[in-house]
Amino acid sequence: MLEQYLINNLWVVIAALLVFTMTIAVGFLEVGELGEQLSRSLLKTTIMMGTAIFVMAVIGFNTAFAPTIDGIIGNPFYYSGAVLGLFSNPQSFINGVWWSMTSQYFGTGLTTSTYFLFETAFASVTLALVGVVALRKMKLSAFFVFSIIYFIIIWNLPAAWIWNPTGWLYLMGMRDFAGGLVVHGAAGAAGVAILYKIWREERKAGLKESPQQPIRLNEGWLTLSILFLFMGWFGFNPGSVLAFNGEALVVVVTTFLAAGTAMISLMGFKYLLDRKNPGLLYSVNGILMGLIVITPLAGFVSPASALALGFLGGPLFLAGEKWFARYKWMSDPVGLLPGHTLGGIFGVVMIAFFTQHTFAVASGNAILPNGLLFGGGLSALHQLGIEIFGIVVVVVAVFLISYAVLTAIGASMHGITTKYKNSS
Repeated sequence: MLEQYLINNLWVVIAALLVFTMTIAVGFLEVGELGEQLSRSLLKTTIMMGTAIFVMAVIGFNTAFAPTIDGIIGNPFYYSGAVLGLFSNPQSFINGVWWSMTSQYFGTGLTTSTYFLFETAFASVTLALVGVVALRKMKLSAFFVFSIIYFIIIWNLPAAWIWNPTGWLYLMGMRDFAGGLVVHGAAGAAGVAILYKIWREERKAGLKESPQQPIRLNEGWLTLSILFLFMGWFGFNPGSVLAFNGEALVVVVTTFLAAGTAMISLMGFKYLLDRKNPGLLYSVNGILMGLIVITPLAGFVSPASALALGFLGGPLFLAGEKWFARYKWMSDPVGLLPGHTLGGIFGVVMIAFFTQHTFAVASGNAILPNGLLFGGGLSALHQLGIEIFGIVVVVVAVFLISYAVLTAIGASMHGITTKYKNSS
C-alpha cells in the first residue's frame, strides 16, 4: 500500500506540473488569436500563476479543501497538515496524508504538498480562463486585486461545495470529475461579471457598443498554445483520478478521443456551413471544445461515449458562437463563453446521460448510477436534477460575488476599465 501511495503522489505531482503549464498556454492562446501586440497576455498569466501559489498557500487551499464549516467553506484556520501548518508541525506537512486523501474519504494517500500543488494549478488556470475577456480593457492593477479575492473565495466556494467530500453539493450527490463547472462553467460566470462591469463603464462613457478586439492570427503562437494545452490536459483530466491506476489510463483515452473527434466535427460542420477551409482557428477551437466537454465526465464514461460527446461538441460550439455574437456588450474573441462556459456546463449535464457505473466506480465515484442512455432510469433522472441544480447555484453565486467584488474594486480605483479609445 505504501508503494502505491508513493506512485500516486508521483503521478499527481507530474499532473500538477502539466496543469501549471496551461496557465501560461492560455496567454499563448490570446497572442495566437489576437496578435503579438497583446503580449501583455503573457505578463497577465505569469502574474496569475505566482499569485495563485502565494494566496492558495496562505489561505485559499484551506477555504477550498480543509474540512468545511457547515458544508459551505473550508475552515481557513485548519492547520493540521495544511501548508502553513509546517511552522507548527513540519513533519505533518512533509509526510502527512491530507485528511480527504485518507481511507475514510478518497483513499489515495496524497500528501498535503502533493494535493496543494495539484489544486493550486487548477485554481491558477481557472483564473487564466476568466482573464481572456479582460484583454486590454481592464486595468492590470484591478485584475490583480480581483485575483487575490478570486483565490480566497470566488473559485474556492464551488471547489468546497463540489470537490470537498464535506461540501454540501458533494454530499447531495453532485459530481464534476475534473471541472466542467468548478473550472469552466464558473470561469464563464466570473467572465460575464467582468464583461458586464466593463460594459457599464463603457456605456457611462458614452459608448453604444463594446469595442471588439479583432482576430489577428499568429499561427506559430496559436499552434504552440494548443500543443501546451493538449499536454496540460493530460494532467488535468487523468490526474483528477488522484491515483495512478487503470482508470487514469482510461481517462487519457477518453480525453484524447473527445478532443480529436470534436476537432473533426467542428471543422466538418463549419465547412458544411461556409463551403471553405475552416482553417487553423477552428481546428484549435475544436480540440479545445472536445477537451472541455469531456472534462466533467472523463472518469465516468467509456471511450465510445467520448467519441459521441466529441462529435456533439462541434455543432454545440458553432451554435454558441452564433448566439453569443448577438450581444454587442460582450467582447469575447477568444471564446470563453461558447467554448468553456457552454461546453463545460453541457458536459456536466451529460453526466446524467452517458455515465456508466463501472467506470464511475473505478474513478472513485461509486455513487453515480448508469446514465439515461445506459438504462439508468429514475436514478439517472434524479442525478440530472442534482447536476442542473448545482449548475444554477454555482453560476449565480459566482456571478454575483464576482460582480460585487468588481464593483468594490471599481469604487476604490475610479473604475476597472482602461482608456476606452485603446480598448480594441
